[in-house]
Amino acid sequence: MAELPSYGYRRVWALLRRQSEATEQPVVNAKRVYRVMREHGLLLERKPAAPLAQQAHKGRVTVKESNRRWCSDGFEFRCDNGEKLRVTFAMDCCDREALDWTASTGGYDSDTVQDVMLRSVERRFGDALPASPVEWLTDNGSAYRAHETRAFA
Repeated sequence: MAELPSYGYRRVWALLRRQSEATEQPVVNAKRVYRVMREHGLLLERKPAAPLAQQAHKGRVTVKESNRRWCSDGFEFRCDNGEKLRVTFAMDCCDREALDWTASTGGYDSDTVQDVMLRSVERRFGDALPASPVEWLTDNGSAYRAHETRAFA
């Protein structure tokens, strides 16, 4: 294991488990692997947690004015032919109007979310920018947390 410094105890345990199953030996307990690696200083350092974003609201999503807060999300459902249809949308939190949406049988990524954002702004404001910034609420999906999406917003 010394030549594999990026192996954590779970990966080491999986290797040992496969090896013991192949040779019909008793399976090693994961807790034992963890303890031995800890005693010999072989555990990987934990990654620091990513900082959590400040909440833009106090749990109440709806607002009294249009174009003040928008939300976006994606969902999927299975069609009769077995394919999954995935829809990404943007919606005004005041009047709940769907500002823009896109649907495909593939997944949605950062580019898809950026396209929905841009078309939503163009639909509501045309070529002009809004007078005050619009809050954009999303879940923590990878397409929304992507560096490119956050820079675009």
